[in-house]
Amino acid sequence: MIPLLRRVLARIVKTGNLWVHTESATPDRFGDGTGPPRVIRIADRRTQWHLVVDPELAFGEAYMSGRLTVVSGTLYDVIALLMENIAATPLPRYARGVEFLRRAVRTLLYYNPRTRALANARHHYDVDPRIYDLFLDSDRQYSCAYFASADHDLEAAQRAKKRHIAAKLALGPGMTVCDIGSGWGGLAIYLASVAGANVLGVTLSERQLAASQQSALANGRSGTVHFERRDYRDITGVYDRVVSVGMLEHVGTGQYDAYFGKIAEILADDGVALVHTIARIDDARGITNPFIVRYIFPGGYVPALSELAPSIERARLVVTDIEVLRLHYAQTLRAWRTRFLARREEAEHIAGAEFCRMWEAYLAGSEAAFRYQNLVVLQIQLTRRLDAVPLTRDYIAAAEDRLARQERSAKITRIAGE
Repeated sequence: MIPLLRRVLARIVKTGNLWVHTESATPDRFGDGTGPPRVIRIADRRTQWHLVVDPELAFGEAYMSGRLTVVSGTLYDVIALLMENIAATPLPRYARGVEFLRRAVRTLLYYNPRTRALANARHHYDVDPRIYDLFLDSDRQYSCAYFASADHDLEAAQRAKKRHIAAKLALGPGMTVCDIGSGWGGLAIYLASVAGANVLGVTLSERQLAASQQSALANGRSGTVHFERRDYRDITGVYDRVVSVGMLEHVGTGQYDAYFGKIAEILADDGVALVHTIARIDDARGITNPFIVRYIFPGGYVPALSELAPSIERARLVVTDIEVLRLHYAQTLRAWRTRFLARREEAEHIAGAEFCRMWEAYLAGSEAAFRYQNLVVLQIQLTRRLDAVPLTRDYIAAAEDRLARQERSAKITRIAGE
């Protein structure tokens, strides 16, 4: 092992049991030896240098290409061990040079005008849709689930998420809803089928649009749910309710005024909006993991609440409720990773082995980040008037009970594998 990589790992890994095989006859060992050994093999010196210079990008790329392999334990085990140690002992300055450069150009990295936003959406959401059917729930909810009960599986937790959001929207029959970033249409169809709303869903993904329209037709909701491929900046009209789940992460650091300004513009005077987003709870000028930006979500950025608040205030929106979902996304990602790995052979047949290694690195790294890198999910309720929602939160639980009863009579058909 090159001396500099050995020095970095020795400084960081204080607890646990990490073994690293390189060109040496015996592995280098790091940590205090507690727990089962997490053993990796690094194929060449070039990869070792890349890990020293740009560790956050290099680790994922090396695993994706097969130049870093896991010999004992799982990829998640290794990443979790490293992240848990880094949380206690950050990388030394000489191993963070590239990170400093990325912070210096963060405005350019996360600048997402219309053309770039469209290309970013196509990169991720227009991959072969069969991939998503391998690990998502039957409704293809591709955002943090809500584990309201310890015995919830992924299906139950995603239903609970939709129910929780609908309850916070304080929906009534016949209300109009705009779903910004509607994905595969599951939430929009739920709001129409269970809560009796009339919904417009907008997405930039052609495949998501086609799947959403097919699902609306299959559920007999083509009269009450309408989907369009449209940039959020081009939405017109006024709606009783506005909801946006997992969309804000794609907006970019320079577009928060436009995003919250659009919500204020299309929200009725007595309306309610709900924004569900990943957020950081540390410094306000972060950067997205470079492996995620390059291979998974180009242009993606996770904001801190302090970065969003000024734009919310400038849009003259009232924050009426903020809920912090702690570790719910870690549980969601664990369920996705477990389901994906259980069907790894099918995934390789669809997209190839390198794609599967990339996807596993994405799911494993994201789960560990929600456990050890200060990531949470925020649900921010916004209105234009102080009296738009009840004065206490009791109405949320009451609405969830009512919606749960209505779910039993609303039969929602999911068209898989579009």
